[in-house]
Amino acid sequence: MSAPGDRFVKRRHDAPEGFFEVEAAGLRWLAVPGGAAIVEPLDVSPTHLTLPRLHPVAPSSRAADEFGQHLASTHDAGARHYGVPPDDWETDGYIGTIGLPHTLDPIKSWGEFYANLRVRPYVRAAYDHGTIDEHHLDVFERFCRRLETGMYDDPSDQPARIHGDLWSGNVVWSTDGVHLIDPAAHGGHRETDLAMLGLFGMPQLERVLHAYDEAHPLTDGWRDRVGLHRVHPLLTHVVMFGASYVPQAVAMAHKYC
Repeated sequence: MSAPGDRFVKRRHDAPEGFFEVEAAGLRWLAVPGGAAIVEPLDVSPTHLTLPRLHPVAPSSRAADEFGQHLASTHDAGARHYGVPPDDWETDGYIGTIGLPHTLDPIKSWGEFYANLRVRPYVRAAYDHGTIDEHHLDVFERFCRRLETGMYDDPSDQPARIHGDLWSGNVVWSTDGVHLIDPAAHGGHRETDLAMLGLFGMPQLERVLHAYDEAHPLTDGWRDRVGLHRVHPLLTHVVMFGASYVPQAVAMAHKYC
């Protein structure tokens, strides 16, 4: 990577097909009026993505409040259905360095989407790689079956326009407010982004969540479902980084079986 002048260039000469293009599509899709500030893609090719260079500053309470409010507006922009890719993109995407399944066909419920596009593909990959065993497989399958019953669905909420990989490293506190980078954007559940914010810790998190809840009141019990939404990112870490993440992922899934 290089950052000449006021631009930041991400390069990868061995990038898989669509790696930078779907990121750019996601950034454009997330940039909605009144929403969270999104870094603007300036130039994209199969081997690079050029972005404006951000100038990080210390997190502030005011920026946290504004970010929470704006993130709610981003989510409220909505998506056609769960699992839908960003506009102008019709195939799968990426989260980190691995694939992220999308679907152009509507899925009946969030639970069905989460089980079949966000849990089972990564469980299968981890099992095939020998990272998880039959016991782990059984826990994750029971978790998926529970999801498919609909017990964690919220019929009052509609598919949200989510960042999809909103850990603290993808939240840049800059001189002109918080900017989001490196999305795995798709139609999903608003609680997924909020759960991801705190997975590895984030400054001013409670202020962000409070401001979000004021802008768009969250469904009762959302804090009890934080772990539910962390199973997928933990599984992606199992696939990318190995067995050290297995105990946490299994324990989280077991809690909701």
